[in-house]
Amino acid sequence: MRRISITLSVVMLTYMLYAQNTYIYCGKLIDVNSETVLNEITVVVQHDKIIQVEPGYLPALDNGIIIDLKNKVVMPGLIDMHVHLEGEMSRTSYIERFTLDDADVAFQSQVFARATLMAGFTTVRDLGGRGVNTSLRDAINKGLVVGPRIYSAGKSLAVTGGHADPTNGWSADLMGNPGPFEGVVNGVDECRQGVRQRYKNGADLIKITATAGVLSMAKSSSNPHFTQEEMDAIVQTAADLGMKVAAHAHGAEGMKRAIRAGVASIEHGTLMDEEVISLMKKNGTFLVPTITAGKSVTDSAKLKNYYPEMVTPKALEIGPKIQASFGRAYAAGVKIAFGTDAGVYKHGLNGLEFQYMVEAGMPAIETIMAATINAAELLGEIENIGSLEPGKLADIIAVDQDPLQDIETMQKVSFVMKGGIVYKQ
Repeated sequence: MRRISITLSVVMLTYMLYAQNTYIYCGKLIDVNSETVLNEITVVVQHDKIIQVEPGYLPALDNGIIIDLKNKVVMPGLIDMHVHLEGEMSRTSYIERFTLDDADVAFQSQVFARATLMAGFTTVRDLGGRGVNTSLRDAINKGLVVGPRIYSAGKSLAVTGGHADPTNGWSADLMGNPGPFEGVVNGVDECRQGVRQRYKNGADLIKITATAGVLSMAKSSSNPHFTQEEMDAIVQTAADLGMKVAAHAHGAEGMKRAIRAGVASIEHGTLMDEEVISLMKKNGTFLVPTITAGKSVTDSAKLKNYYPEMVTPKALEIGPKIQASFGRAYAAGVKIAFGTDAGVYKHGLNGLEFQYMVEAGMPAIETIMAATINAAELLGEIENIGSLEPGKLADIIAVDQDPLQDIETMQKVSFVMKGGIVYKQ
């Protein structure tokens, strides 16, 4: 009976907090629209939405709940536009493709989702996995699992032997000939079929591997994949279904084809040249840099036998270059959205990316904008998330220090509210 009463008390407390207006007293509030820090602000939350943002500390009417953050710096919930919540890179990752069932992946993904939310990331784009990521999204939306709001790409699309071909490196008797259902597409017709299969499976967007990659069991790290016609077919079919396309790309030629086709974002962008930068500016294409992943794979590649022999030289070649490429793109005026490739490194450390972006020349306030209003724009959700304004979802976080003075404080989020519910205080 004691266990039952405790459970009921928690449920009733959650209901009370959700049913009443909540008054959040913010000592400082980062207004990402005006790029300023406001002092002594009250944010009023009703159910899952913000209904007021007012100067001063408003009285809590109708027995409203007060959350005192007068000694904190408050800002919108953060958005990571490139994560992989199904797994986490380790020495055993390559063999786990054969030893873990989807059920195993589903259980561990809950741990990674929770760590991500506790780090202040209330929304993420999951850019490729087995498809468990889409089920994880649904479980979180139903309140069965604690985690960020997920926009899922389901399984990525790749050419045969491409970065997201799931059978790369397998023995010939296991390799087979995976097709559109598994995310391997060749030719215009299969490209269209692959997009439609992702749509049927419930994905929110399409992820393609426009070039070779680092961690896959294939020789190249940057060669272009997909012809221009294949790229065009993917983006057009996705647009017909109301979906955007994110393009993993390290090499310049693959980026150019993807940008010309109309992808919404280039992920990584490691070896971009001036023509790529010009095309991105002309087309309004976002760069999602993933500097943290670049540094992580470089460090791991220096450990003996951490990666397979085929992967190690690619990690040492590509990893160290991502931060500098981001710096050049930012300085040239390319649109930037925050993304880390979490899963390539430990989930929950997403806040490191802010420090690396500042090191590359982006002012601290703009890194926070990249992880809020810029990311919301890329998602197509600017009306719902990305800033603290009436009518938007109550995704609110706080840190103890001013990140505009000390960006490392973004790695120490002390308060998290998602959709009006407090998950960390």
